[in-house]
Amino acid sequence: MASEKILNEKKAIVSEIIDNIKNSESVILFEYQGLTVAEMSELRNKLNEVDSKVKIYKNTLLKRALDELKIDMNEFLEGPNALLIGKSLLEPIKIIADYAKSHDKLNIRVGIISGDVASIDTIKEYASIPSREGLLTMLAGGMIQYVRDLSIALNLYAENLEGKE
Repeated sequence: MASEKILNEKKAIVSEIIDNIKNSESVILFEYQGLTVAEMSELRNKLNEVDSKVKIYKNTLLKRALDELKIDMNEFLEGPNALLIGKSLLEPIKIIADYAKSHDKLNIRVGIISGDVASIDTIKEYASIPSREGLLTMLAGGMIQYVRDLSIALNLYAENLEGKE
């Protein structure tokens, strides 16, 4: 039988996992077996820039936390898994998806996005959304067309008024 001290440590880890999942917009479970320490450090550094982190927990403790949250991801809790915990929604997903493209050993398995379980297809859709700056550029590009059309119409109207005088 496990000692009281060990049980309390495990309970603390389970509550840490629960807090991390509850307080995150995006949580991605991925397989990292085969990545070198340098590659994991590189991934962690990229994620730190967007206020995200990678945590590695025992699958049994992760399962216990997910059971308490009533989230069913049992089929993915085999083998060495890591958890990406992101405070924002898109940036961490984009970083890990790009990293997975360049590192075939990293395998995204499943995610929790805004509290809902997300399949790999959903995660890929989120990863394909342009960044905030890209979306603002697209919006500005669309709006500039209307301004250009208005200026042409006003110019033609002014020329028409000059022709009548």
